[in-house]
Amino acid sequence: MAAQHMKANGSSSSDSACTTGLPGLDRVLKGVLPGDNVVWQVERWEEYRDLVAPYADAACRAGLKLVYFRFASHPELLKPSDCQRVFHPDPKEGFESFVKAVHDVISDMGDAGDAVYVFDCLSELSDIWQADALLGNFFMLTCPRLLEYQSLTYFALYRHAHSEYALGPIRDTTQFMLDVFSHNQHTYIRPLKVQYRSADAMNLIHRRAGDDFLPVNSSVDIAEILRSSDWRGFLAEPRQDPWHLLVHAARNLLRAEHQGREVPEHEKQDLFRRLLRELIGGEEQMFELAQRHLNLEELVAVCNRLIGGGRIGGKAAGMLIAQAILREREPELHAKLEAQDSFYVGSDLYHTFLIRNRVWWIRERQKNSGTFLDEVKEARERILRGAFPDYAVKQFRDMLAYFGESPFIVRSSSLLEDAYGNAFAGKYESVFCVNQGPPEARLAALMDAVRTVYASTLGEEALLYRKRRGLLDRDEQMALLLMRVSGQQIGDYVYPHLAGVCLSYNPFVWHKEIDPAAGVMRLVFGLGTRAVDRADDDPTRLVALNAPELHPAREDQVQRKMDCLDLKQNKLISGWVQDIVSENDALPMDLFTSRLPREKQSLLTFAPLFRDTTFVADFRKLLHCLETAYGVPVDIEFSANFTDEGQYHINLLQCRPFQVRPEGGSAECALTPSEHWIDATGPVIGAGRQFPVDRLILVEAEAYADLPEQKRHAVAKIIGRLNKLTPPGTRLVLIGPGRWGTSQPSLGVPVHFNDINQASAVYEIAVMHEHLVPDVSLGTHFLNELIESHMLYTALRPEQSGNHIDLAPIRARANKLTHLLPDAAAYENVIRVIFPQNLWLRADVYAQRTEIFKV
Repeated sequence: MAAQHMKANGSSSSDSACTTGLPGLDRVLKGVLPGDNVVWQVERWEEYRDLVAPYADAACRAGLKLVYFRFASHPELLKPSDCQRVFHPDPKEGFESFVKAVHDVISDMGDAGDAVYVFDCLSELSDIWQADALLGNFFMLTCPRLLEYQSLTYFALYRHAHSEYALGPIRDTTQFMLDVFSHNQHTYIRPLKVQYRSADAMNLIHRRAGDDFLPVNSSVDIAEILRSSDWRGFLAEPRQDPWHLLVHAARNLLRAEHQGREVPEHEKQDLFRRLLRELIGGEEQMFELAQRHLNLEELVAVCNRLIGGGRIGGKAAGMLIAQAILREREPELHAKLEAQDSFYVGSDLYHTFLIRNRVWWIRERQKNSGTFLDEVKEARERILRGAFPDYAVKQFRDMLAYFGESPFIVRSSSLLEDAYGNAFAGKYESVFCVNQGPPEARLAALMDAVRTVYASTLGEEALLYRKRRGLLDRDEQMALLLMRVSGQQIGDYVYPHLAGVCLSYNPFVWHKEIDPAAGVMRLVFGLGTRAVDRADDDPTRLVALNAPELHPAREDQVQRKMDCLDLKQNKLISGWVQDIVSENDALPMDLFTSRLPREKQSLLTFAPLFRDTTFVADFRKLLHCLETAYGVPVDIEFSANFTDEGQYHINLLQCRPFQVRPEGGSAECALTPSEHWIDATGPVIGAGRQFPVDRLILVEAEAYADLPEQKRHAVAKIIGRLNKLTPPGTRLVLIGPGRWGTSQPSLGVPVHFNDINQASAVYEIAVMHEHLVPDVSLGTHFLNELIESHMLYTALRPEQSGNHIDLAPIRARANKLTHLLPDAAAYENVIRVIFPQNLWLRADVYAQRTEIFKV
């Protein structure tokens, strides 16, 4: 460290200016050096003031810049002077804003070693932020920065005001920690830490006598002084931070209420609002929704299962709010919900983890739109090898002891996630923990899972999404939701009977009998990973909730593969349904399967489920209830399991606003086409519209099919580069073979959403091979992002009767590919880029018809 280096190599030019202003104290401490951080532990603010005054006077006499951070409610420590510069960072604006304000000043002062600093007493920060851990985090960020800039700095803490969440990091980070106390009108100091100095001064009490400090050697005097020093003794309860004090106050109030004692309603409501602000906070619409539907008992129950403190994030909040809404408005449906025993990892632990593992400043630099991707790899590497604080590891162990060897999933629940306006669908990781084996191996797997989710917050996909949504400079923190995997153990496998995604508004009206307002479900047998991630190797069942018997594709295109947890292999696997299920009598397969004509075995049609149970009706009612409460369409994830008695229970895994614009199904038809390039029916998702096409990109099916896999990935990268070169406001249309966004290049173009996010419309043409059908992946993260971006999606079959698809006019026009990307000449026969004139696109969602035509 810098202080150690300077001590070993003699005095620097600014060493002589470094002083406490009290010669006797300088002798006791063996001198102070540029970059030293001095933390005074005091009983009263006046004790700190009396030590700050000579320090500040000495700095002014030496011609140093004296910087005073004024933010606490105690009186000013310093009188105004010519050499003093006072700054007023506001801790009420939040931890991140306060840190930024302080560090901006430090940076502006420069690193010449000619500035010294005084901070108000830090203790008030814990009360404002309701967390000692954040005070410790602030010090761990600020002390090294001041050391780097060679700036001597004074801090103070009130004695007995903090828990180890604050004291531990401060004690570990500072160079000096000094206890100050008064007795018989004398001031005494006792050094608790003197880093890189002689240990002679440690724990030796000194009495202040003017500018001198005299050692106290008599046992009589020492005993008398220490007896008066407010030592709390062994029977004293460990100091708790403001967060735990708030939770205990709420718990004690509820206990009193349950015991029949009268509790003032205003006191209960005040505790509820304070606790809700600490747990939910942030986005006002979600906070107001939570305030209307949650209660104090539910918040205390969350706190009882909260690891690390802080907010629980959008996903966890959405799940809790949805359950509360159903409890109030649909009690019969609420009775069908599985009991929740999830754990929560608070956002404060995320801050602490980033700071302790030297990732914080990388994260801060990622707020710069010009360089935000520069350190993605370094951030990920540091996070994946990062260490957790001891208190978090202990809580992880306690959680694992509760779950035993039951599988669970570590899910992202960031502060911005699942809120009104920003879904973050699929941008952050979720990790299954099959949770088998010895305790240490299970603990290691859990911590690896947490690191993986943390790393995804600073990953390219999430950062590009945040940039696109104007959120790069927003305070994004990652909380986690740790949920037991819903389902049943059958042999070596664990999986739910049913899982899926529901949207309360159906943007895909593939039949005239479908009511968009009734909602839609994407249903699978087994784990819901096949419902939220686009499964290119197998279809899933899309269900219009007012007409579940209707199929968007052929009736025999049914699910044949499933996902589950393999206890023997200790991992998530995919396999054939018939191999995993076999002939197990414990499964109600007669509800999920039926025999179709010309089929030798029963298939997963789910027809008996729709026909013989209230399953569809219940979900339609559930979605309507949640949409009414949210005031906008909603998107939920769920699993469901049947009992031996034929009843079923729903595990409501997630609820968030669905970012759809249901403003219209048909487009204006005033324009008269002179030449149709495309006039076809097929799945059309998004609002009806009509607009001029400024730029069109076509991936030629035959040329693409002839490419080896590596070059198909190269095509996807070129599409991404063309996408980046598309000016804002340009109406870009993409036409390609098979599926955009597939993970298998044999089935389409393996782009990420960020590679096509400038497009206004995306066409999938089923021409890769004869068995490929358009996959309308409603509910998947990829399709949800298309919808959130107000992008039109359509999938067409050229051989379908009445469909007209003529790509010759595109081929007849000049290919602008090499004009935009000269190094892509090798792909001119695969990718065509044209800038058409007088070309229009028109889409009618109700008629499921789309046109591209000349006028």
